[in-house]
Amino acid sequence: MYLRVLAAAAVLVSAAVHLKVWVDGYRDLDVIGPAFMVNVVAGVVIAVLLVTWRHWIPLLLAAGFGAATLAAFITAATVGLFGVHEIWVSTTGITAGVAEIVALVAALWELQREFPWRSEDGLGERLHLRHAALH
Repeated sequence: MYLRVLAAAAVLVSAAVHLKVWVDGYRDLDVIGPAFMVNVVAGVVIAVLLVTWRHWIPLLLAAGFGAATLAAFITAATVGLFGVHEIWVSTTGITAGVAEIVALVAALWELQREFPWRSEDGLGERLHLRHAALH
């Protein structure tokens, strides 16, 4: 449960940073403004799901949230994203980046811990992902 709470906190930190940046002026940008607000709402929903629903779906959502948000930041900082060119070294960028890495790692770690792929009753079995026997 500790890693779920850690992932939820990391998702909330990322969402809070996106809310701050949205309030500080990104809300006026055509595509990025609405995307940041979607990020905020999704972060809150995912964080709540992580601590209230002991299922693998919230963990997968948190990992996807961390990965997608980090990928969008890297894209904006390198080649630009929808006309926005972010800088690598900023308090908000570093805070969100660290939070997204923590969300990704904590969610995947907890996913493997709670639903191991290789055990008889793990996630692989639950999803019927057995290797076919070769004859």
